[in-house]
Formats: sequence, structure tokens, C-alpha cells
Amino acid sequence: MQSVWNPWHGCKKVSAGCQNCYVYRMDSVFGKDSSIVEKTKAFDYPVRKNKYGEYKVNSSDSPIYVCLSSDFFIEDADEWRGEIWEMIKARSEIDFRIITKRIERFRECIPKDWGEGYENVTVICTCENQEMADKRLPIFLEMPIRHREIIHEPMLESIDISQYLKSGKIEKVSCGGESGENARICKYEWVVNTRNQCVSNNVSFVFRQTGANFVKNEKLYHIPREKQISQAEKAGINFKALYNSECRKKKSKTEQYYESEDYKLDNPFNSILLQLSKSPLHSDISLSRKDRVYYLSHSIEEIQKETEEVIKESLYHIIPKDKDKHTREWGKPVYVAQRATGCCCRKCLYEWHNIPTNRRLSENEMIYIRDLLMEWMKRDMKYS
Repeated sequence: MQSVWNPWHGCKKVSAGCQNCYVYRMDSVFGKDSSIVEKTKAFDYPVRKNKYGEYKVNSSDSPIYVCLSSDFFIEDADEWRGEIWEMIKARSEIDFRIITKRIERFRECIPKDWGEGYENVTVICTCENQEMADKRLPIFLEMPIRHREIIHEPMLESIDISQYLKSGKIEKVSCGGESGENARICKYEWVVNTRNQCVSNNVSFVFRQTGANFVKNEKLYHIPREKQISQAEKAGINFKALYNSECRKKKSKTEQYYESEDYKLDNPFNSILLQLSKSPLHSDISLSRKDRVYYLSHSIEEIQKETEEVIKESLYHIIPKDKDKHTREWGKPVYVAQRATGCCCRKCLYEWHNIPTNRRLSENEMIYIRDLLMEWMKRDMKYS
């Protein structure tokens, strides 16, 4: 599920992609001037609470797209943006997505504690044509951003972004045609060209929507609004990047760790984690972005308590060989750590850690497993 949060409404056109802006189209129906930027009633949307003191918005509403009826970095909102950053920081378990055509203003608009970026924020740079790609993307790549995506929407021509994808800094690229009565055409060959660039550079790709006027095999199709997304999905050309040791351009977390100062410390888990890093079944396992956000939104004490509970639930008891079962594969960082460290079931515990399967775990063994899982999560958060 995804949600939209528009803390302010209204925008000013800055490039060709803005020509048929849907916000201007919708506002014109009500005689509203879309160039006037105003705070909305939804300004504090992510931090609103119910009568029980609980947030109304929870992780199931993630990701939240911010400012779809404006631009997050528009000058008119400079006085309000600080409050928005505070809300985003307070809701660290929520994934926020910011789409912008004003990436040149990024550095002057970020909070003082931004550093290399908040873990729960993805910045998405819009490039509707080659001119805007070459203008915005060099700036985009230089900004201190932890998660970056590119979007061609509306896509107005074939766009070559291969040189920017080679940087290894882009996580995903999306394409989409223009909707509305006066929509400009979008050609399938342009979309496929971008898709091929993504595949060549191992960057995820999504074809979001066809737009109203879509050309394929030199034939023009007029596609109603309600079918533009489903028709794009039917094309079946989305691509999910492969994150493994062969395609990663940066050093693996194991290589980074053993070249760091941390390795010089006397750590009892260095040997077993080094062995696991050489195993094809374990070396490429890493925390997902959702897992990382979860980890950062909880204290170390909470993560440790949760780890102890999972160990007791999934590993403590004797399980007959024919009923041995692995841990869950998603939901919490500890489940990922179990798979990565050979602690996912009693059989793996025996193979990797020489812990017998025919008895319950001892207290010392449970402590050993807990500390190993905590160490793996700490390293993965730091070096992945």
C-alpha cells in the first residue's frame, strides 16, 4: 500500500514536463490559481494521533509520497519545510518518497542533521527529456542522498541515462506517459530503451503507466485513464535488480569489515562470520531497506529482546528431523540474520555451529546465538 501526503498545494512550472500539469488541470475546474502555494489541512498528516494516543498512519501506509500537488523544494515553502523534516524524522519507521524537479535547491533545503541522508527518505529526480536529464542528474548524483531514484514522467522522448546509471548510486528508474486531454505521446520504444539501460547496469526498472496517447509498433493507442496503469503492467517489462556479489560495484560488507579498524578488535565471531561469507547460500544475504528502517526505529535493547524471543520460539526446543523447519523469511531483521548466520533451524545450527539437534539449547548456546545474530545485524547495518 502507498499513501500521499500533500503538506502544501500549488506549484510553478519550470520545464517541459510541467506543460500539462494535472494539478493545474484539476484546479482550473474550480477556478483556482495553481501558482499560489498554500499550506493544506493535511500538513501534519503523519503525526496525527487517535484518542488512544496512537499514530493514525502506520507502517502499512508506507511508502508515503510527499508533495504530489506541489514540489517539496519549491521556494514558496521554505518557511514550512523545517517542520516537515521533523515529522519525517519522528516517523523513522515510515518510508517517505520525495519527487522533485528542483534538485538544484536540495542542499539549501535539508536539515542540519541530514548527514548523508535519512534512511527512511528516497529522493526521486524527474527527467522528462534529455535536456533535463543532463541538467539535473549530474547535480542529483553529487547531493548527499542515501536513496536515489529517477523518473521519466511524463516521458517526452528517448532518454539516455546510461552514464548516470553507471555511478551505482541509482536504485530504480520509472517511466510513464502523460495523462489528460492534451497529453503528448509516449512511445513504447522509448520505454524499452530505458529498461534496457537499467538491465545493463543492474538498476531496477518500473513501467508505471502508458499515458493517454501511447505509440507501439507505429500504431497510436488512445488509452482511458483507468487502464493506463494496468496496460503498463501487462507489458511485463519491469525489472528487479539482482543484488549479489557478482553485480555489486562496491566491495562486499565482508571485505569492508576486514579492511576496517573494527576487525582489529578481538571479536569472537570473526572466524565463523568469515566462513559464512564464503558460502554462496549466506554471503549475499543482507537486510532490506524495510529491515534497516525497522532496525533504526528500535533501540538496541528492543532488538536484543526480540532476538531472544525468536531464538526461544524457533530454536530452543527439540524438533524431529522430519519436521525441522526454517525461520520465517521476512518481517523482522532478526529473521534475515538467522538465515545469514546459519541459525535458521536446528539442522543448520548443527552444520555451522556444531550444536546437537537431539536436545534443547543450553543457556550458553542461546546467549551465543543471540550475540552472533546481534553482531551480524550490527555489521550489516554499518557495512552494506
